Amino acid sequence: MPTEMENPLYKMSQEQIEAIGKEFDDLHDEVFEDLGERDAAYIRGMIDLHRRLVLIARVELLGARFKPLWLLGTATLGAAKILENMEIGHNVMHGQWDWMNDPVINSQSWDWDTASTKEAWKHSHNYVHHTYTNIRGLDKDLGYEIMRIDPAQPWHPVYLFQPLYNLLLMAFFEWGVASHDLDLEALRKGEKNMADLKKDLKGMGVKARAQITKDYIAFPLLSAGVATGVELGVRKLRASGALSSRKRTKRATRKLSGAAARAGAKLPPRFTTRAGVPVAPTVAESALSTFKATFWADFTANIIRNVWSHAIIFCGHFPDQAFTFTQEETGDETRGARYVRQLLGAANIDGGPMFHVAAGNLSYQVEHHLYPDMPSTRYGEIAPKVREICERYELPYNTGPLLQQWGMVMRTIARLAFPGGEPRPKPGPYQGDKIRGEGERTEQLAA
Repeated sequence: MPTEMENPLYKMSQEQIEAIGKEFDDLHDEVFEDLGERDAAYIRGMIDLHRRLVLIARVELLGARFKPLWLLGTATLGAAKILENMEIGHNVMHGQWDWMNDPVINSQSWDWDTASTKEAWKHSHNYVHHTYTNIRGLDKDLGYEIMRIDPAQPWHPVYLFQPLYNLLLMAFFEWGVASHDLDLEALRKGEKNMADLKKDLKGMGVKARAQITKDYIAFPLLSAGVATGVELGVRKLRASGALSSRKRTKRATRKLSGAAARAGAKLPPRFTTRAGVPVAPTVAESALSTFKATFWADFTANIIRNVWSHAIIFCGHFPDQAFTFTQEETGDETRGARYVRQLLGAANIDGGPMFHVAAGNLSYQVEHHLYPDMPSTRYGEIAPKVREICERYELPYNTGPLLQQWGMVMRTIARLAFPGGEPRPKPGPYQGDKIRGEGERTEQLAA
């Protein structure tokens, strides 16, 4: 394939490969010797922020039947789920914070609010994907076994539908990843038995039950219960004469003429019409309305988290600039060559500090693949050094804005749904700025 002939790895001598491997080893050791309280404070701060966001969202969603509060609560909960999934769950379970020896914040104890079990995910992601990154036939994350995202992959008619089922994967990404982690291909090849599959399915079922119970039963019931209590309290005050609803009812009535009300004109959500007159809903109606509104808020927040995770992960792995590799050319791979493969097989996304946090610092996918066990907050600090090494060894450093990277991925998915396709041009040696964005300047000053 032309891609293989263009691979910068072939232009490097063995001495250069070993030299770059030592440089990357030294950079890793330099960071780990410097880890300390500011790093521990960072991850504890992120966990605290996530809990505060969840609490705020749940308070906002107590009034979920009112549209402004529904929108606000859904957005806050979506942000909390993104933070928990990307910057906390993914990175803690990578072992990035194991050096702290914290009994809770470590890769063995931590679990996350997603459909994958931690055991299945750590095997398929931490081990398989990060060991065999972009090696065709070994890296099962290369198209997640359901998409053709590299021209070297054999075409099959089912790929004609990949632009459509990619949309479903976006919305329900956590469930797609959990199904992928079951590794049904290993079962077909005899590398996995039915007992292992049943164990994985049971674990996935436990995770699914926990999320469904929490998001679609428990919290909607809590919101409905609190709303019912408030409604009963207000009605009691009105009955005692301490609170009058006459002025509010008159205001609502003035908004609608009698004719408009009889014609079914839209009323504020706390009112219904009876005989053309706006009246407050019953307690049961308020409770049911709040339950349903919270249910859909939680559902929407999960979709927000899934779509964002899908975008960040796909942009980090499948843009045009990323290289893929054959099993033959990586068969006797040295440590230095492995660093170069990880460098060539990933792509970054440019952005500011808040963007990088929201992305779980997986916007630094190059640095993450070089050092998956390094605390994510350090990726922005070492990125200028990695770019300097790339420039010196005339290697590409793949990065670009979110819309550019995402557009490449969507174009690839659409084009390779059909037979044929050629590898798109790859970038040349990196010659850009060493520091890209305010986030890196801030992190360097902190360092």
